[in-house]
Formats: sequence, structure tokens, C-alpha cells
Amino acid sequence: MTYRFVTERHDYSDLASGAVLRSAPGHPAFPVRLASEVFLRAWHALGRPRPLTVWDPCCGSGYLLTVLGLLHRDKIAGLVASDIADGPLRLARANLALLSAEGMRKRTAELEDMARRFGRPSYGEAAEAARRLQELLAQGGGDLPHVVGRADVLDRQQVAALLTALPPPRLVLADVPYGEQTSWLGSGQEEGIPGLLGTLASALPADAMIALTTRGRRVGLPEGVRATVRLKIGTRATVLVRLRDLQSAVAGASDR
Repeated sequence: MTYRFVTERHDYSDLASGAVLRSAPGHPAFPVRLASEVFLRAWHALGRPRPLTVWDPCCGSGYLLTVLGLLHRDKIAGLVASDIADGPLRLARANLALLSAEGMRKRTAELEDMARRFGRPSYGEAAEAARRLQELLAQGGGDLPHVVGRADVLDRQQVAALLTALPPPRLVLADVPYGEQTSWLGSGQEEGIPGLLGTLASALPADAMIALTTRGRRVGLPEGVRATVRLKIGTRATVLVRLRDLQSAVAGASDR
């Protein structure tokens, strides 16, 4: 697949995982260019709406949402990050805190202090990157509201409680567990992507869009669910599904 929207290669080094944005073992970083392309594909498929709420139900470190918030602040009204485990959520809170002037100021000061104490140029370079990212956020619209909460995406009651905090998400973006560094831990009746889609069909408005990415040649969908767009870049495959199509397939299955 060729890139349709992010057609030029940019220098994304300011967004590197482990520099300004925090990282930890077992939390792989999503490729920045692909993240931007998937977001823009979904945004255009939705008809280029006014700024919308975006939800990542498998947020891990929060890296994907933080990157999108910095790059596309003008198109995003709010972010919802959720995961089933407390460890990733602590990291996600730290990363999503960077989507405010105060949060980025604190991170810059922290990196400057580390540069002084340890004498490592990389910390000073990261502090400079933080200043550039703060300016990027300001140019896009400033502080970005966000919610970080624990929720099992396979548990419909937990998801319903989580989504009361911001306007209903019109876009769900997730790098779903694929069994190498990440795996499904939920307790729903259905596991994996079928369980996730079942939850989303019950929790979101019909005009929402889902974009799921995984490693492999293709994202498998339950029988009867029609993909709006399919992408394959490198080792990752992405599928975009309209909620109304998903809900129609779920309703049809229950009638049979």
C-alpha cells in the first residue's frame, strides 16, 4: 500500500519513544507515520468532521494517542485511553499529561535536570525536543482534554462507565494485542477482536468509525462485518469499519 495522506517522509525524532515520550519494556511504539495515515484515513472517511473524541481501548503506554494528539490537535476534541492493567495506565497517564503546556513544561524541566546531573547530551536534546512539541501543541489548539481509565474492553459494563467522561468517541483507534509483547487479558464471553467489536457495537453511536491494527497480513473480522478500508504497510495490517455496518452485522447474527 502507498501512503495516501502522509505522502512525504518527515523527521519524527522528537516523537521517538523513550525520549520526551516515556516508554517501558513490553510496550512497543506504534510507527508515527502509519499512525498519522490511519487517523487521516478514518477522519476523511467520517467526512472530515469537526474536532472529535478519539478512544484507544488497548492504550498500553498511551504512545499512539499522545502522538496523534500532538500531530493532529486541530482535529481532536478529546482523548480516551483505557487498558485492563494498572502498569500500562501509569505510563499512559504520564504520556498523555504531555498534552498540556504545564505537563510539557514539567517534562522539559525534568529532562534539563537529568542533563545536568548525568552529563548526557541525549537528555539535553530531549529537552529541546520537548520545547518544540510544546510549540506544536500550542499551534494546533493548546491543551487537549483527556481521560485515562481502567477498563476491560471485553466487559461492556466497564466500558459504559468509562465513556461517560467525555462526549461519545466517534473514532476508535487501537493497536490490538497480537501475542508477542502483548496479549488479551479480558474476561468477556468472546475473546480477541470479535469480543472487542461486540463491545464497541453496544457502546458507540452508529456514526462512529473503528480502526484496528495488528501484526500480520490481514485483520480478521467476524462473518458479515464489512470493512470500509483495508491497509497493509510493512508488518502491520489495518482495517477500518463503520459502526453502523458492525451493528447491522451483529443484529443480523442475533436474528438467525
